[in-house]
Amino acid sequence: MRAVVFDLDGTLIDSLPDIAAAANYVLAGRGLPPLPAEQVRFMIGDGARVLVDRAFAAHNETAGEPEYHQFEAWYTAHASDLTVAYPGIAETLQHLHAAGHKLAVCTNKPKDATREILSALKLKHYFSAVIGGNSTPYRKPDPRHLAATLAALGEDDAVMIGDHHNDIAAAAGLGIPAIFAAWGYGHTDHKPVAQTAFEIPALVEGLVG
Repeated sequence: MRAVVFDLDGTLIDSLPDIAAAANYVLAGRGLPPLPAEQVRFMIGDGARVLVDRAFAAHNETAGEPEYHQFEAWYTAHASDLTVAYPGIAETLQHLHAAGHKLAVCTNKPKDATREILSALKLKHYFSAVIGGNSTPYRKPDPRHLAATLAALGEDDAVMIGDHHNDIAAAAGLGIPAIFAAWGYGHTDHKPVAQTAFEIPALVEGLVG
């Protein structure tokens, strides 16, 4: 039975409000004005450090180690304040789990915040492996990040599901199929596409090879 690996932000969860709040907390520490959440949306997908860099670059400023640590500490403490699972996610995970698929999360988000969110949203028990952006030396789109997730699962046959071109690229790098989550934060021309989470089980079952 093929394993199913999920991205987190923009795929399983809508975390934009809490991510934007964390970015603005760090900006405020440097006396900089907040960014609207819709601007922060396009900064998500390449990990916490890159997001902080992009937030400061929006003000023509540069972030450093203190800002990275402030962001991670504040975000981990508030990661599930406003974050919610997308419609259909809980039902989809239950369906896949009951059908016998091993499930995992492969995200560029730091692992502590990832685990806190999955626990708070009562989704953690579905996943046999959770690999964060600081769990390995690599991050998506590097396929070695996804390879580490499959190794943790003890599987090599899997499908990657995500809303970002990094997810699609990581899967391509390993030669495994991917499904694009259209409800998230990214854009790609990749097919197949799930328009809602409810479509995922049928798309997974329809993949050949």
